[in-house]
Amino acid sequence: MSIRNPKQKLYEQFAIVAKALGHPQRLELIEHLAQGPRSVEALAMKLGLPIANVSQHLQTLRRAGLLSAERDGKFVNYRLVDDSGLAAFASVRTVAERHLAEVDRIVRGYFEARDDMEPVTRQELAMRMRDGLVTVIDVRPPDEFALGHVPGAINVPLGDLPARLAELGKDREIVAYCRGPWCVMSFEAVAALRSHGYAARRLADGMPEWRAAGMPVEVAA
Repeated sequence: MSIRNPKQKLYEQFAIVAKALGHPQRLELIEHLAQGPRSVEALAMKLGLPIANVSQHLQTLRRAGLLSAERDGKFVNYRLVDDSGLAAFASVRTVAERHLAEVDRIVRGYFEARDDMEPVTRQELAMRMRDGLVTVIDVRPPDEFALGHVPGAINVPLGDLPARLAELGKDREIVAYCRGPWCVMSFEAVAALRSHGYAARRLADGMPEWRAAGMPVEVAA
């Protein structure tokens, strides 16, 4: 079949993906789904949005080829087709971090105010875990922890941290992680731990990136 201006036709298809990524709530949905499949209802609760709104965002991502869906009884579960959706999100984030002044202002004003230390890389964390040098805490909610977590990590949701400080010894450094490199919960956890005299750092990214890099993942029984 002859196609007039095939390059233009290809770019039109590429633009469908770019447009699907061009919404903050759809980016947040990708981050959640990079942790594992979720229902529309569960995602709506996570984002604090009406189910109808979340369903529309999911359909847009699905039409762009980023998501698949399968029915489980009366629920429809969505998942990322593969890691390319998360990689696309990471590329958008990298460009924004390098070139948008507002991103730099937010990072300096909020995130670095809570943690300006060099975070721990995945490779460094894996080595330090192997040598028994760190305690790893996952500060995500229990349902996200159950979908998959760093092997040996302790689930300490951010809201529970003050009441569970006594469980965390001060003899080893604590490394906290959550959903991604700019996940507020890990920054807040590290700031809280340091204020109580604990040596604490963040993982440089989060569970989605850990999984996508092929690092070992443990699933709750």
